[in-house]
Amino acid sequence: MEIVVSNKASRPLYEQIMSQIKAQIMNGELEAGEALPSIRSLAKSLQISVLTVQKAYDILQEDGFIETTAGKGCYVSARNQDFYLEEQQKKIEGCFNDAIEIARTSGIPLDKLIGLLTLLYEED
Repeated sequence: MEIVVSNKASRPLYEQIMSQIKAQIMNGELEAGEALPSIRSLAKSLQISVLTVQKAYDILQEDGFIETTAGKGCYVSARNQDFYLEEQQKKIEGCFNDAIEIARTSGIPLDKLIGLLTLLYEED
């Protein structure tokens, strides 16, 4: 598992760790049941505080990506991908509801809204 963090990035270090671990789980680099580095070893290799790694691991556990077994360590959760996708879809639905409300009150037709979404989605 490779994690790279930067003090110069706008995002906090724990968020950088979380997003990289999530990405590795989602793209299959880390598989269900696979052990993660211990908090101390990851902190040492990244040359950051143990508390920072602990915070990242705590949030990953809350979000269902990892499971922690006392005395044994942290492991990739078996339910992570489906759980994560469901959570992301809920967030997207909330954003879509906001966009739809704005479009309706502004008189923007559905086809223009879909066109805008398509344009923004394919833009890179």
